[in-house]
Amino acid sequence: MKTICFYFQIHQPFRLKRYRFFDIGADHYYYDDFANEEIIRGIAERTYFPANRMLLDLIKEHNGKFKVAFSISGVLLEQMEIYVPEAVEQFKELARTGCVEFLAETYNHSLSSLYDEEEFKKQVKAHTAKIQSLFGQKPVVFRNTDLIYSDDVAMQVAALGFKAMLVEGARFMLGWKSPNYMYSAATAPKLKLLARNMRFSDDVAFRFSNYNWNEYPLVADKYINWIAATPAEEQLINIFMNYDVLGSLQSASTGIFEFFKALPRYALSKGISFSTPSEVAKTMKSMGELTAPYPCSWAGEEKDTSAWLGNVMQQEAVRKLYNIAEKVHLVSDRRIMQDWNYLQASDHFNFMSSKLFPGPSVYSPYENAYDAFNNYMNVLSDFIDRVNGQFPEGVENEELNALLTTILNQEAEINKLEKKIQDLKKKTQKKNGAA
Repeated sequence: MKTICFYFQIHQPFRLKRYRFFDIGADHYYYDDFANEEIIRGIAERTYFPANRMLLDLIKEHNGKFKVAFSISGVLLEQMEIYVPEAVEQFKELARTGCVEFLAETYNHSLSSLYDEEEFKKQVKAHTAKIQSLFGQKPVVFRNTDLIYSDDVAMQVAALGFKAMLVEGARFMLGWKSPNYMYSAATAPKLKLLARNMRFSDDVAFRFSNYNWNEYPLVADKYINWIAATPAEEQLINIFMNYDVLGSLQSASTGIFEFFKALPRYALSKGISFSTPSEVAKTMKSMGELTAPYPCSWAGEEKDTSAWLGNVMQQEAVRKLYNIAEKVHLVSDRRIMQDWNYLQASDHFNFMSSKLFPGPSVYSPYENAYDAFNNYMNVLSDFIDRVNGQFPEGVENEELNALLTTILNQEAEINKLEKKIQDLKKKTQKKNGAA
């Protein structure tokens, strides 16, 4: 029986304010609070509130047979807690239905999986803890920033104990294979991979309101008929998209909400079910391995990392940011750590894309890519000065490396001792119970 796996990405960065060269050293607050609040409240009104209510109604209407999955970045959760706490309560209500799964990701929606393995682990653990504290779920499926994936990333994710991971169904990775099967990672065979079906996902995300599309208008019964017409042996349809599609990228006036409301009824009438990623990973067997020697993602036509690293400005900004990582890992200043988290959001580098944003755009707060680069680098210069100010002048990287190694070894030793303590407690409890 065919099953549809719906997944929504939910993220917004802390946007930077206009930060001039003369602000360096004089102003250590980098964020545009007015813009951040306005954007979050606007998206909540257009998307989060109505979409959450709709999903809750669909779950109740179909007696739990309709299911979806979310990944919500930690930086967005922080903003929702500040500006729209009622949205967090809605997501909690969805979690309580047992039909909504929350996935793990990097807390900051960052590129750390490509640059700093220790930072990557730290962010994933922080995000997992945040999801557990808010929604009572411990994620077992991972979704990297904008589905960034490679053989190296797979090994990092598997080492963190995840059972499955979402990936883009990029043609250069799948080759002749269909995205409508379960796969496994070539470098970590126990890690299952759910590949995004680009056609069915993009039909909704990008083509739904396109009057020039030859399939316009897209209605629920036609869409489900397309899915039902896929080969009988292809039983998994992964439909992954941004949550902003509902009400923001596709406005309510396009009929997007009515489309989603009708989907479960038509699907269930044709024997097509809905499953969460963890359910799929648990019930379906891998049909083969996928390999990605170079990073891929769901961004752009190229499905690579050029949206964030496609020009020298982006590459320089990312390099300079992660060059300071070793020192940041040794800092205990809370403000510095918070800024470190927020400055890693991939959006800052995305805004520097001369391919995506050569000029003004509704998706970027800057006039052009060069404006985005200059603003970010001014902020980063001040941040680096603050980090360097935490250390004696002349300290060498070798000394920092040695200190960091010592700290990591101590952390590993502490974890071992804590595990021994837990084991001893369990043995003591068993003995007491036997007595």
